[in-house]
Amino acid sequence: MKLAVQENLIPGNTILEKLQNAEKYGFEGVEVWGNDLPQRFKEVKDALSASRVKISTVCSGYGGDLLGPDRKTREMAIEGIKERLKLCAELGGVGVITVPTFSGPKIPDLYPWMADVREVEKKILIEECKILGKWADDVGAYVLLEPLNRYETHLINRLQQAVEICNVVGAEHVKIMADFFHMNIEEANIAKSIEEAGGYIMHVHLADSNRLLPGYGHTDFKSGFEALKKIGYKNFMALECRIPGDPSIELPKCVNYLRSLI
Repeated sequence: MKLAVQENLIPGNTILEKLQNAEKYGFEGVEVWGNDLPQRFKEVKDALSASRVKISTVCSGYGGDLLGPDRKTREMAIEGIKERLKLCAELGGVGVITVPTFSGPKIPDLYPWMADVREVEKKILIEECKILGKWADDVGAYVLLEPLNRYETHLINRLQQAVEICNVVGAEHVKIMADFFHMNIEEANIAKSIEEAGGYIMHVHLADSNRLLPGYGHTDFKSGFEALKKIGYKNFMALECRIPGDPSIELPKCVNYLRSLI
């Protein structure tokens, strides 16, 4: 398992400075934001070529909404994810973190055909993931479905729910991401849930129970890491959290803490 950190958490005025600091702090990877990645692709690529730190993943950043209320909004999300998948693959990253939807349903109730709008959303998401999965298979980067806790989304909250979507889609490059902050809320047993998700987990986010750096809350990371080892996980675990203090002090300290548990 390799440690990574989201680029916004690292001090530095340029992406190269951020990569240099990430390496100094002990990280092996950096997760980049997807919102402006097309515009700064060359800058990111050049910085990565001058650093030993690798890109782990692209975090969202596409426009539209996979489960928006109209076709144009959904198509925009599909095309945005496709573009970032291609860029991610060219940069050597694992994949693009993809959140199916935030907050509540946006698609109208289709009663009497299908009264539960969540079933409508799942059917749409599956078809979208089939489209994205074919593209992802071709370019070689993963669509990483992220379950969120119940206070942030109504649809996919647990790892197993995301795995079920992947099984129906049936594409090699449609997998899931496991986030310790969300798992701490939704999973009855984090370690068991990780083991049951098995080879579907292709990326991991780290944040403690209070969404601060690991070590500042009560999440049991050790048993979760042991479960990741058990399933043979070898990819990145990236920090996505708040930093309670000076990053130049707190980030190296966090690396040491996490390595003591891995």
